[in-house]
Amino acid sequence: MIKKLIQRLLGQGDAAVQAAAAAAATQAVPARPKIPLGKRVEVPVTEHGIDRHLVDDRAIKVVRTLQQAGYEAYIVGGAVRDLLVGRAPKDFDVATNATPEQVKGLFRRAFIIGRRFRIVHVVHGRGRDHEVIEVSTFRAYLDSADATQVGGNEKTAKAELAGQAHAVDASGRVLRDNVWGPQIEDAARRDFTVNAMYYDPETQIVVDYHGGLADVKAKRLRLIGDAATRYREDPVRILRAIRFEAKLGFELEAATAAPIPAIVPQLADVPISRMFDEMIKLLQTGHALASLEVLQKHGLHRGVFPVLEAVFDERRSSEQRMAFVRMALSDTDRRVGEGKPVAPSFLLASLLWHDVLDGWNERRAAGEHLVPALQAAIDAVFDARIGDVSGRGKLGADMREIWMMQPRFERRQPNTAYSLIEQPRFRAGFDFLRLRADVGEAPAELADWWEDFSLGSDEDREALLAAVREAQRQPPKRVPKAAKPARPAPVADPGDGAGDASSAHDGDDAADDGAEADGDALAGEGAETGAAPARKRRRRRRKPAGGTGGAGGAGGQGGSPAPAGD
Repeated sequence: MIKKLIQRLLGQGDAAVQAAAAAAATQAVPARPKIPLGKRVEVPVTEHGIDRHLVDDRAIKVVRTLQQAGYEAYIVGGAVRDLLVGRAPKDFDVATNATPEQVKGLFRRAFIIGRRFRIVHVVHGRGRDHEVIEVSTFRAYLDSADATQVGGNEKTAKAELAGQAHAVDASGRVLRDNVWGPQIEDAARRDFTVNAMYYDPETQIVVDYHGGLADVKAKRLRLIGDAATRYREDPVRILRAIRFEAKLGFELEAATAAPIPAIVPQLADVPISRMFDEMIKLLQTGHALASLEVLQKHGLHRGVFPVLEAVFDERRSSEQRMAFVRMALSDTDRRVGEGKPVAPSFLLASLLWHDVLDGWNERRAAGEHLVPALQAAIDAVFDARIGDVSGRGKLGADMREIWMMQPRFERRQPNTAYSLIEQPRFRAGFDFLRLRADVGEAPAELADWWEDFSLGSDEDREALLAAVREAQRQPPKRVPKAAKPARPAPVADPGDGAGDASSAHDGDDAADDGAEADGDALAGEGAETGAAPARKRRRRRRKPAGGTGGAGGAGGQGGSPAPAGD
């Protein structure tokens, strides 16, 4: 007691208590992940080897305009990655330290879009030839613990998110990220090292903070910072990793791949529209088949995309079904490689066709009419596989039209044929028919006929329709029946004469309604008169047996009088 009193008087007690409390607090609060800021390295053109001729002139113009206005500006992200591997990028993004409002003020046709990330679309050209350069402002790297946490998601917490610059949900997923910062932090908040490089087309220098150039050369995909934390910030990064692995042929680093199974359930919180867009990106990279293989490799072929679950459904899988899907995806990859447009509606219609076909056949077997059964099957597949997206925009309507055309191709009447080739989606519907024919699901002759009809002149079309009419007029060929064995001739009584033989022949098979007696009479008449044509058979009433009347009747039909019997 005295010792404690002396320590308290000297002030040592409070210090000890405070030290103990501080130690306990340190143990209670987990250490925050260190911000991986990296180090700025400027790589000259002699080392990175980017061909400036692969850079879009309009992207260069946007960078130059921003730099001339006194701002920093670089081509950034996937475009730099593709340039480093010698590919011409499909899209060009620009990063700058100018705010969205400042960027908008420098260009005549510029539009600020987005809520989660506010960016600017600078539009060049008009119509189908227009191009959009996406310009984003350098963002600060902020810890999720410092962000405003809301209780819902983008839809359920709109009021809480209003006016927020940095906000996350309960799982740490970023809902708002509009706090500007320096380039070094902007690089740190990007996902993969290969996407965190900046290229200045004016000086041809690549700015690399995280060893992205080395990872490109090693064909390695590596997340910046703690992988689990980065996935929680945005679970869609899992799908981006899959897409890059399939598209680039890179391998996920072990530490980057390890947290994926634990984070996959959080994809359920991502808006369905964004998940749908990510799925379309996977299938339209020009490496759709490889994307499905990588999904299966990482165990993501089930429970992530309902549309793709239809492809991996082993219970309904068949050789013809898988051949159909592989051919559709291969054709999509080929078109992307040739720079041709790819319609998502056709691709999704191909992936879900056999689900529709199964439902259609079940309903027709239950007695429903052809067209209503197909419409009901389509509705059921939309509800099960696509959900809310099926009812929005042109996509669902185009898919439905492609499917509904298939039974119409079977009817090759003039009105149907001429109206069908005038449909805006005829080419997509025909390509779908051709795909079915290539795997043996539809007659190849039917696909050939529609191809000839759609490309032929008016005379060619009339000739094709005439050939169909002629084929429909021809009766079906009958299979000849086997000939009946000849009936043995009746044996005459030795005492009877020729007349008795005739009379016996007449009454021999009266039970056959006189058919054979008529035939014999016609044959006898032919023998008597030579080449006279056979007369039409006429049924005659059976006469009672006995007496000469029956024999006389037979002789009369035969054409010559028969001798009287005994």
